[in-house]
Amino acid sequence: MVFIRKTEEDRKGVYIRQIILMFAVQIACFVQILARTGKAQYAFFFAFQIIIFASVLTLFYLIYPEGNRLLINNSCMLLMIGMIILTRLSYDKAIKQFFIITASFVVGFFVPELIFRFNFLKKFTYVYAGAGIVAIGAVLILGAATHGSKISYTIAGITFQPSEFVKIVFLFFMAAALYKSESILELFLTSVIAAAHVIILVLSRDLGSALIFFVIYLALIYIATENIGYLAIGLSFGVLASVISYKLFTHIQVRVQAFLDPFSDIERTGYQISQSLFGISSGCWFGLGLYGGSPQSIPYVERDFIFSAIAEELGVLFAIFMALICVSTFIMLMVEGYYIRDKFYRLIITGVAVAYIFQTFLTIGGGAKFIPLTGVTLPLVSYGGTSVFVTVFMIMISEGVCMIRVDEEYELEERRRKRARQQRRLDRDQTYRKETYRQEDTGRDGRSQEYTKRQKTN
Repeated sequence: MVFIRKTEEDRKGVYIRQIILMFAVQIACFVQILARTGKAQYAFFFAFQIIIFASVLTLFYLIYPEGNRLLINNSCMLLMIGMIILTRLSYDKAIKQFFIITASFVVGFFVPELIFRFNFLKKFTYVYAGAGIVAIGAVLILGAATHGSKISYTIAGITFQPSEFVKIVFLFFMAAALYKSESILELFLTSVIAAAHVIILVLSRDLGSALIFFVIYLALIYIATENIGYLAIGLSFGVLASVISYKLFTHIQVRVQAFLDPFSDIERTGYQISQSLFGISSGCWFGLGLYGGSPQSIPYVERDFIFSAIAEELGVLFAIFMALICVSTFIMLMVEGYYIRDKFYRLIITGVAVAYIFQTFLTIGGGAKFIPLTGVTLPLVSYGGTSVFVTVFMIMISEGVCMIRVDEEYELEERRRKRARQQRRLDRDQTYRKETYRQEDTGRDGRSQEYTKRQKTN
């Protein structure tokens, strides 16, 4: 309904209905949670959530009236779904996630204004490249290994994934490098630096992030150059790299085997995906209800298999609609990128869109056995502080780009009005000159006739 209507003024009614429905879903789910647990602490937790999400929507509408409301509404809806299922799975983890969400919005509210004001961000191409390589390189050398992969780093007792933050830095590097690149040499240098990011992530065995970075690179190269040949070459290298990775890393072989036939080793390598499929199928269309299923039987369900838990207890229909919210977010980001004229910001917002939807595809596809597991989280829904913070940050960056697009339209309209006023002024001047010339010609004709008459009289 939002995409059918062309202006934000016409979409206001849709946004209001959307907000009413998202809070209705949250209220209904928490009533079920309270009924099943009987614990008063859940009621207070629910009240705080209502206050925070209502404040976020209200403040955003007041502070950034030119921002894209569908993006902020969809983000809050996905965060609400995440809080519902996390509260059901683990109250302690839900509390941590809630504090991270609150902090993310407190910091994120400054981002759109900074993006709108700081036009010099496109000048730090190689600063972005250096910062990104150093950050993920430090994890490769000093990071703690988790299940064979070095993806996290701990500072002052706080553990985070630098690759999530580098995702933003990498986007800015690619946009800054490509918005003015014209020669093959510049594109080659950009490709070498992008490859360095991907290779470091592969060496860290953070293959899910490496794949996301590679897809961002391919998408931005194609959007910037509109050359299908570059895309084909990149895909060829990607296929070759996938084959080499399969030969080198045993855990990739295990995941591929689990994807091909999870039931052949259901007690070990195929356990996660098998339990995920059992959960999705047992939920049927309308789900078993909160606390009606057993999603805890899936290891790391709150991270990699959150989609399966939602499908099991809230229903396959609910899970599909949630996925469609993710798709509508992606489409809106691409629409904003299509209409903005500044190439740098077009690459930024389309890069955010590609990173967001591809990570969503990896998580849902892996949990539903559509593709092999990659171990990435579902943006805004899964448990994970770094992932939530970075995704909120990326959405707010996109809101800043939307404000720039609106400002471009305003400036374009002002130029049109100025040209129209100038044209009207020229038309009036031309009409005035024509009238003056006609009157002068008429006067000359009159004087000429009087002179001829006097001559004849004489």
